[in-house]
Amino acid sequence: MQQSARKPDEDNGDRARRHSQALVALARQVWTGHSTLESALARICEIAADTLEVERVNVWRLHPDHRVLRCVHAYDRRSGEHNPPGYDEAFDSDNDYGRRLDEVRVFDDVDVRHSPALQAALGDYFARHGVASLLDAPVRSEGALIGVVCHEQVGQPRTWSVADQAFAASIGDYVAMAAEIHRRRAAERRLRYLELHDAQTNLPNRDHLLEVAHSALRPSGSMDAAVTAIHLQLETGDGDRAAQLVAVSALLREALGGDATLARVRDDAFALVPHRSLREAEALELAGRCVELAERALAGGTLRASAGIAFSHDLAAPSADMLLRNAELASQRVRSLGRLERCEVFDAGRHRELLERMHIERALRDAHERGRLHVHYQPVVDLADGRVRGAEALLRWHDDSGGWRPTSDFIDVAESSGLIVPVGRWMLGEACKAAAAWRAAPGSPPIELAVNISARQVEQPGLVDDVARALDASGLPPERLWLELTETALLPDAPFAIQTLERLRGLGVRVALDDFGIGHSSFARLKRLPIDGLKIDRSFVAGLPDDSVDMAIVTAIVMIARKAGITVVAEGVETAGQAQVLLKCGVEGAQGYHYGRPMPLADLRELLRGPPG
Repeated sequence: MQQSARKPDEDNGDRARRHSQALVALARQVWTGHSTLESALARICEIAADTLEVERVNVWRLHPDHRVLRCVHAYDRRSGEHNPPGYDEAFDSDNDYGRRLDEVRVFDDVDVRHSPALQAALGDYFARHGVASLLDAPVRSEGALIGVVCHEQVGQPRTWSVADQAFAASIGDYVAMAAEIHRRRAAERRLRYLELHDAQTNLPNRDHLLEVAHSALRPSGSMDAAVTAIHLQLETGDGDRAAQLVAVSALLREALGGDATLARVRDDAFALVPHRSLREAEALELAGRCVELAERALAGGTLRASAGIAFSHDLAAPSADMLLRNAELASQRVRSLGRLERCEVFDAGRHRELLERMHIERALRDAHERGRLHVHYQPVVDLADGRVRGAEALLRWHDDSGGWRPTSDFIDVAESSGLIVPVGRWMLGEACKAAAAWRAAPGSPPIELAVNISARQVEQPGLVDDVARALDASGLPPERLWLELTETALLPDAPFAIQTLERLRGLGVRVALDDFGIGHSSFARLKRLPIDGLKIDRSFVAGLPDDSVDMAIVTAIVMIARKAGITVVAEGVETAGQAQVLLKCGVEGAQGYHYGRPMPLADLRELLRGPPG
């Protein structure tokens, strides 16, 4: 197709205005919520070709590692065809043409036949497509070359005006913006997916299942049928535990198909919510089948499974969380009775577990009164230089048998009974008193203290006063105190919790979001929460440095946090390799067994004092 005729006296100003109008119209068409990268590139190429009156417009992406340009979208104005057969050709950019793209805003040539450098690099391409003149606009992202938009005149050579060059440069910018919007949308979709899915099994997680159960909790038309939840608890034996869980999840997913939503709700447990109401007999049959499937997944292995079933008609009020908890409690009863191959329906009138919880509560109160609760400390280090920058205070119970009871044995009871409030107040005071005596090495920043705050404490109107009294009594400067809480603690009454956080920060203390990346944590909430730091959950650290998905998640968390001015610490660091890759990702601090287990105060003092000499 020959170049269309132009008026010899066409004014550059008129052409520039026409180009500007085309760009404005293009923006209205491209930057919509429904546009994809492919549709955006297609419309950009069409507008560019029509406005410049050229036969061909192509978008090329640069692969920087190999210095190769590959066509990702091609448009032929003569036929109106997009991406004709063979369009995705590629050529080497490690030549004079590629180097020029790195240096210029636009690259134009009136007659490519008389350019030895272009002929050497692209002569075959020009001959194949009949290209006589070109006007190329580099595409850049954050200053780096990522591609080029090629406006190609076929047939007769053409001189490009200043207005043409400016328009082409803007087209390059539009392609860069389309690519960035596509990248951000893909990242947001991926992060949303990761928020609601387990990375190891690729199943939905507990948050996802809560949403499913919440949607299903509607008044049932029958008293005998209701929303059902089944909790499948696993006890793995020897061998690769992760591989066992993946095998079980695959078999369950295949068997259930679209009849139920299956989720991984704990490290060693799955749960499912059937998509239709089940009678008790049907639920027992389904739960029994799940137990059989789980144990069949490892034929000849030692994996054992138990299932608990709960129905919504046993709830005092509709609650997705309580429905799942009831199913889990039922599975725990099966295990406590040693019936690992049996299923149990949750019994709202069950007394045995209530008695056990009451026993734990009485023993815990007694331990608190008799001074058998202790505060241990786990060091937090600066990844850049290995310096101990602080320590997290952790509650430990020294019981009558002389052993240390893990926090998981009693923290739920302490939380539900409200005992966590006085215990937490005592622990805060003890930890602040200890931290006030810590001394950093000359020239180093002060040693910081981190203390966990539970959901029950956040609900108490006196929390801010408790913190203020602990600081006053100990003399600990408020800027050395970090209060850590999970996002679950903010959910029951988010406005009140956020107001409490703001008042705490008003004291001068800093607030961190613990276990970030699991539960309800999301990037969208970061901009609404008054926090100063976050801790990356250990589940995203465990797979480093080999797990590329974990690496991508950590990198994304650090990038967003850095832009928000939020400090990032990683939990569960157990190897030097994990520490190195976290440092490379930009994580500032770390804690875990690689640096030290939770230890008594005396041992921490020795650690802070450092080796002699």
